Amino acid sequence: MEIKDNTFARQFETIVPQGMLTVEYSFQEKKIFLTKINTPEGYDNQPVIDALLKNIMEIIIEKKFRLMPISPKIALFIKKNPKYKELLPPGIRI
Repeated sequence: MEIKDNTFARQFETIVPQGMLTVEYSFQEKKIFLTKINTPEGYDNQPVIDALLKNIMEIIIEKKFRLMPISPKIALFIKKNPKYKELLPPGIRI
């Protein structure tokens, strides 16, 4: 899966046959806030969405950011994948 970090639009992007999947973000003091997942209309391929989020988590680890999952869908992903809880700032629980 190829992921583009579109810094101008502040989103991670990948192309699927139905269109573009994006995860919007913002930054504040070495923290990345993942705010929203956008999917093409009617798209519900959860394994692909999970793969996109796993790749984004690896980017966050590589850049040594802390993660603030604002989107409920992203918080649920972290809950289902507890190895990424280490990316949360101290005191933040999901």
